[in-house]
Amino acid sequence: MSAFHTVTPSQLDRAAFVAAFGGIYEHSAWVAERAFDEGQPLPDSVDALHQRLAVQVARASHAEQLALIQAHPDLAGRAALAGELTAASSGEQAGAGLDQCTPDELARFTRHNDAYRAKFGFPFIMAVKGSNRHLILAAFEERLPNSPEQEFQRALAEIDRIALFRLQTL
Repeated sequence: MSAFHTVTPSQLDRAAFVAAFGGIYEHSAWVAERAFDEGQPLPDSVDALHQRLAVQVARASHAEQLALIQAHPDLAGRAALAGELTAASSGEQAGAGLDQCTPDELARFTRHNDAYRAKFGFPFIMAVKGSNRHLILAAFEERLPNSPEQEFQRALAEIDRIALFRLQTL
């Protein structure tokens, strides 16, 4: 189990814990709040804290899970083009080369984002670390035929992967 480099969760009070980990799940500080409220001791390893956070999402109501999914931006979408992403999302998308899309690729992302939202009612979620824009476009095409329940569960799994990647940077 790897330790954090910049923070020791067990030494934080609630406000400091939420300040440190409230952004791990996109615009959803409630995940960190509930993990803290579960009681002491707080785990100091990345993997154990990730598990504790992920359990909060798994225990959440369907409406809360949907709101968590909805909090995520489209990949190479309007928020990215307008510079409105969180720092974490911006870095993740840039790391996958989404800030270097050609006009044709941007048009494909827009079509895929729109088709996905129309079918499922929420944004396409993919943990893009280690990926590239070509693989992401292929993933859109692979996942669009899935059922709404398959994609809802896949979105939650991808969000947990994103959270783990974000925790590993701390």
